[in-house]
Amino acid sequence: MIVERAYAHLGSRNDDEWPWSVPCVRDLMANGMRFTAPVTFLVGENGSGKSTLVEALAEGFGLDSWGGSHDWRYASHRPKSLLGERVRFEAAPRGRAMLGSWAARKGFFLRAETALDALDREGFSPDSVSHGEGFLAAFRGKFLWAGLYVMDEPEAALSFTSCLELLGHIDQLVKNGGQVICATHSPLLTALPGADIIEVGEHGLRRTPWDELALVDHWRRYLADPQSYLRHVLD
Repeated sequence: MIVERAYAHLGSRNDDEWPWSVPCVRDLMANGMRFTAPVTFLVGENGSGKSTLVEALAEGFGLDSWGGSHDWRYASHRPKSLLGERVRFEAAPRGRAMLGSWAARKGFFLRAETALDALDREGFSPDSVSHGEGFLAAFRGKFLWAGLYVMDEPEAALSFTSCLELLGHIDQLVKNGGQVICATHSPLLTALPGADIIEVGEHGLRRTPWDELALVDHWRRYLADPQSYLRHVLD
């Protein structure tokens, strides 16, 4: 473990304005977010705020919100997000040296919508392979050492088999001292043994076992009877 808790403080804010109006952000501001396992998955519907949260966590650690490793800070011209510039961490015992020195920090932020640009900057030539293969190249070449690795919906470019490969990389990364925070819609990824799962929604942040996740329940029901869902969306 590198970090045990994330928190953020703001002297005054308007809770009706974004991002302070997002329930998970309000929960973070009020209670912080504890990390109880080397791998934490954030799950929730589109618009729940999970991507806002992982971006801010990446920025708080010093990773570029545009994506990439700690060696490539702020490739984009935009400033840190309102939340990202306020996020701070409490270090786990093994992470104190890393949090105590900017130069000692290691990690990577992989987000689906900017991955090709980030991978190109990292020297992976994503235009010469498929999108999914570009992702896997980053996992094989960059997700290797102790550090904080933040991902936003990595399954977007991956097949079922490639998602399984990703789980193997995550497992090896943890054994090498890494820590992972991942926003996802994937019941496959969240089934990783020992992972901590936080469900994000109107309730804020809530730890939920895998088999009680709404996304797992929906996938089970859909695969058992697709028509029970399709009749509501197809003419």
